[in-house]
Amino acid sequence: MKTKSEWIDASLLRDFEAEGTDAHRLCTIEDGWVERFGRDLLISFKRVLAREHLIQELHAWATAVRFEFGRIFARFVPRKNEEREAPHLIFGDAGENLQTIATERHLRFGIDFGSGYSAGLFADQRENRRYARHIAPKRLLNCFAYTCSFSVSAACVGATTVNVDLSKKSLARGRENFTLNSLATIDHRFIADDVIAVLPRLARKGEKFDMIILDPPTFSRAPGGKTFHVENDFEKLLVNALDLAERDSCILLSTNCSVLREHALEVMARYCLRATRRAATFHRQPSLPDFPPGAGASSIWLLLR
Repeated sequence: MKTKSEWIDASLLRDFEAEGTDAHRLCTIEDGWVERFGRDLLISFKRVLAREHLIQELHAWATAVRFEFGRIFARFVPRKNEEREAPHLIFGDAGENLQTIATERHLRFGIDFGSGYSAGLFADQRENRRYARHIAPKRLLNCFAYTCSFSVSAACVGATTVNVDLSKKSLARGRENFTLNSLATIDHRFIADDVIAVLPRLARKGEKFDMIILDPPTFSRAPGGKTFHVENDFEKLLVNALDLAERDSCILLSTNCSVLREHALEVMARYCLRATRRAATFHRQPSLPDFPPGAGASSIWLLLR
């Protein structure tokens, strides 16, 4: 298989370890990638040949940089979300617990390779979580919260949070992430409901937030059959979020949808700002050193004035 592999070098590996991070990408090729979560590795592949190529190179790279790992999991990346399956173990002890813990700048996050397609932490949001921690908001609204990693990042610097996700199971894992970091959940709310329905309810109650996270899935289906398509519905989502945003607040716009790249997000944001008569500047976090250009989520921060 002729393909260009981009494995991180030993110096970047040392940088991650020095900052207390063991959740990051190790390699990217055209049809796959390898991620690290603690001592366990996850290979994502679009073709079987890509998986075999990555496995072969992994052992040579690990020897060269003196990197020790435990288990290897692999998952196929299908074209349709409904075809996604949980990773399967391809190297290591099958009798071990499928759960582990990964760290990001010394924060701890639960990883579960048996809970579904995603293990519990999106490595491509690492710099955005760092920014949330740096800003230190007072009140964070985390939409499509998944396992609440943004909320943990903000809560560790004093924020109270509202976490909204359709999945009760994901929010339960979010609570566990708070516990892993010795953060009490008494000042944090977990709402298992459709974000599109929740935002107007919060607005009617007069709730306001100085940070809002909008990182929706490309597609989702709520109970009752109502669907969310990010290409069509992100604009409405942002308009509703702006109703909840304080004057000097910030909103993260992020998506893995290939159609909505960074420029498209900015165009959409400018339209919504004009429609709601709000003013904002745009902020972008530094590129991720373990991701090649164009890989990972597209993101932009709105800094409202």
